[in-house]
Amino acid sequence: MPRTQTRTRTVTVAPGVDLWTEERGAVDAPPLLLIMGAQASGLGWTEELTDALAARHRVIRYDHRDAGRSPWTFDEQPYSIPDLADDALAVLDAYGAERAHIVGLSLGGMLAQLLLADHPDRILSATLMGTCALSQKPLVEADGTEIAAADLPGVAPHVLEMWALPVEDHGLEAELDRRVEHWRVLSGDELPFHADEMRERERLIIEHAGRYDVSTAHGRADYSGMDRTEELARNTVPVLVTDASAEPVFPPPHPRHIAHVIGNARLVAMPGMGHALPREHLGRLAEAILEHTAAATAAPAAS
Repeated sequence: MPRTQTRTRTVTVAPGVDLWTEERGAVDAPPLLLIMGAQASGLGWTEELTDALAARHRVIRYDHRDAGRSPWTFDEQPYSIPDLADDALAVLDAYGAERAHIVGLSLGGMLAQLLLADHPDRILSATLMGTCALSQKPLVEADGTEIAAADLPGVAPHVLEMWALPVEDHGLEAELDRRVEHWRVLSGDELPFHADEMRERERLIIEHAGRYDVSTAHGRADYSGMDRTEELARNTVPVLVTDASAEPVFPPPHPRHIAHVIGNARLVAMPGMGHALPREHLGRLAEAILEHTAAATAAPAAS
């Protein structure tokens, strides 16, 4: 697929905080906002997936505060995770997008839920990937078995062990080694892992950011005040939830829990997918998202 022409600009979300943003696709197409996970640059959305979505949408992706080319200001200007949801809304405002489709991965999926709960009038549809529900409502299985939200499985032990390791500066190539291994673990073990492709992607992300050190801001930010149990239960905006069988951060049955506790949500199976965007599923992901957004655009949710 040919590369779609891109347009970049900065968006001010707070005094002295100008986020890097990028837009591609027809300016009169339905807007679609891509929201990445913690510490991740917007370039984490692969070019192939972004271009596939831009064939039908005005796709906007951006770097969170303390990520990528956006300013790293947490130590001087601390913020909460809900503030990052407000940033996403500010990006939409800057692009004049009164309503938009949103796609969120990991922390981005949590921010998407905050937008669904707090600003449903701004959202045409949402796609949630590799995340957990901002709800205390239990999961009720088909056989009637009830699982409390607090009893859902946590992050896989080998991932926690990896995250506990100190990140030391041994130069660019060593940092690329570390990042590739990080993604190898997050990708799970059900699909091939393409280390050379991931290394090149991370090299481009580092060149984009102009630095290879790693911020810890999103892990230190305040996560309180994020429960939206009642608001999500009342949701009418169409929601698509990816059910990734090899997900090690929010493993099954987290996707089923999300689809159960958020109103108007449905699952799409992604066999073998982990906490990453694998080459093998990019086409399937794009197709599923585009079918979802087309249906939502044709029949928008009631306000």
